[in-house]
Amino acid sequence: MIFVAEKSRFNIKNNLDVIVPFGVIGIVLMIIIPLPTALLDVIIAFNITLAVVILLLTMFTTEVLQFSVFPTLLLITTLLRLGLNISSTRLVLTQAYAGDIIEAFGEFVVGGNYVVGIIIFLIIIIIQFVVITSGAGRVSEVSARFTLDAMPGKQMSIDADLNAGVITEEQARERRTKLQDEASFYGAMDGASKFVKGDAIAGIIITIINIFGGIIIGVVMLGMPIGTAATTYVRLTVGDGLVSQIPALLISTASGILVTRSSSAVNLGTQITSQLTTFPKAIALASVVLVVLACIPGMPHIVFIILAIALAASAYFLNKDANDQKIIKSETEEQESFETENREPEDVMNLISVEPMEIEIGYGLIPLADEATGGDLLQRIASVRRQCALEMGIVVQPIRIKDNLQLKTNEYVVKIRGTVIIKGELMPSMLLCIDPSSEDITIQGINTVEPTFGLPAVWINNDQREDAEIKGLTVVDPTTVMVTHLTETIKNHAFELLGRQETKLLIDSVKEKYNTVVEELIPDLMTIGEVQKVLQSLLKEKVAIKDMVTILESLADNARITKDIEVLTEYVRFSLGRSICNGLIDENGVMTIMTLSPEIENIVSNNIQKSLQGSFPAVDPETTGKILNSIKENINTIYFHNNQPVILVSPKIRPAFRRLIEMVFPTLSVLSLNEIPNEVEIKTEGVVTLQ
Repeated sequence: MIFVAEKSRFNIKNNLDVIVPFGVIGIVLMIIIPLPTALLDVIIAFNITLAVVILLLTMFTTEVLQFSVFPTLLLITTLLRLGLNISSTRLVLTQAYAGDIIEAFGEFVVGGNYVVGIIIFLIIIIIQFVVITSGAGRVSEVSARFTLDAMPGKQMSIDADLNAGVITEEQARERRTKLQDEASFYGAMDGASKFVKGDAIAGIIITIINIFGGIIIGVVMLGMPIGTAATTYVRLTVGDGLVSQIPALLISTASGILVTRSSSAVNLGTQITSQLTTFPKAIALASVVLVVLACIPGMPHIVFIILAIALAASAYFLNKDANDQKIIKSETEEQESFETENREPEDVMNLISVEPMEIEIGYGLIPLADEATGGDLLQRIASVRRQCALEMGIVVQPIRIKDNLQLKTNEYVVKIRGTVIIKGELMPSMLLCIDPSSEDITIQGINTVEPTFGLPAVWINNDQREDAEIKGLTVVDPTTVMVTHLTETIKNHAFELLGRQETKLLIDSVKEKYNTVVEELIPDLMTIGEVQKVLQSLLKEKVAIKDMVTILESLADNARITKDIEVLTEYVRFSLGRSICNGLIDENGVMTIMTLSPEIENIVSNNIQKSLQGSFPAVDPETTGKILNSIKENINTIYFHNNQPVILVSPKIRPAFRRLIEMVFPTLSVLSLNEIPNEVEIKTEGVVTLQ
């Protein structure tokens, strides 16, 4: 029952639409049916009120489509004025009286001088007809033409934004509708302005009829003296014309304001005041001009001086406000620039792109990267890139650093191609103490594990540094810990960071001095992608690719024989033998190695299988386990130079054997006999067997 009661309640807002049809019908009836003077006063007052409301609405709109009903409203108000003119003319000619409003307007404007009253009335009509209405109509005509001419381009722009994903289908539909409505509005305004012109002409004709017809009726039919008839009908005619033409003037002004406004996010009042006060210098110069005018004899000196003082004061305060706004704007731009640099870009292409390498740090590690607080992480990372270029010969793209609030306060992660590779935690206000001998550290602090090599370590306070160094311990700062971890990560994953673009950069650098070898190899014998795979295979085994000339020459020599990337890599290794062995030879020119037993050599050789990823030995798990255990025992008992274990195998099985053990012993160097220069002395300290 409550629901029914609510539904049956009359809602005025929901039924306002029926008022307009009844109002239009009422205007038509007003032309036919005589109105009493009291009702005519009410309708005239309503007409004036409506004109004022329309004028004010146009001043507060920010775009024409907010008042798109204006052309239709202009037609209705014109019809209303014509109806009022007919009704008032009927009363003036028949009763010599048309209500208090017309009487008051006529008496106030005429003021006993009928010639002045008629002239003022004609001036109002001329201003409305010649100046405002004609100008508004011309602006509407030109705007409609330009809008229609620009529609194809705007439609294409909307379609381009839609295809690029900048806007949705619904937003595109709204923009197209708005574009069509805007063109329709200016076209309708162009036509509606013709009604206003006709209304002004009709006003002049009605005025002439009222004056001459009224005098004739007053003298002939009502028996008035000619002077009395002229006085009465001129007063009423001028009053009648004013009460109809003043609303017409207001609405014509409103139409001119609406069609001459350019699109803006603010209303007319704000737009005018803000733009008139944009240049305080102009206002200051105007005050100087007023002072000059005040000095001319015969001028009202006080008026010009007061205005000059007012303009000078306005210019001073406006200039002061402008300077304050510049300071605020500068501070705001700096803040926005800082926020923009430290936030994730919103561009769609940037969102789907993946950085070759990036570092994410927790909130507590931000000071390490902030140069303003003495952080040198950025410079240290630049040094890492140079170090990798010098040692490994690889070009590491700029490493991006950003904060991540989802990480722990003192945590950092290193990503390659968007995937987390390593993690670590630092104490930014402490030092990391490490014992190179891997023994227990007898210093007080927070026990931890060094993230790069997995050694036991302790975080100590800065004032404990001297004590730790006296005990022979290695003390490093947090930035060094992170940079060392990053450096080893780059070396271990260098083959992943070497893409085709980086390969092309390396080849182009060689081409500047050794263009012959590059032109011989690329693209006739190998593509950049194939060269990239060879370089990746070398980097995967920690072989530096600095000597690109030797690498490319070796490929050019052997690419005619085979296209197998694995075989070509072995040829390159033969050419780089001295470079490969350089770090494995002690100061006496001796290389300590371990070898494989003939039994294992035969097992691996007889079970090699080829795949797209290269060759690998199909050895049973039990045999593989024995081989790996034997390698581990030899590593634990043999002292290798620089703690770098080396195993020597035949060239035939080297790639396959490397794949067999790389998961368990990623740092073990697997060499073939062809890779060791003749002048290097080999010292065998162990043999890998199946026992």
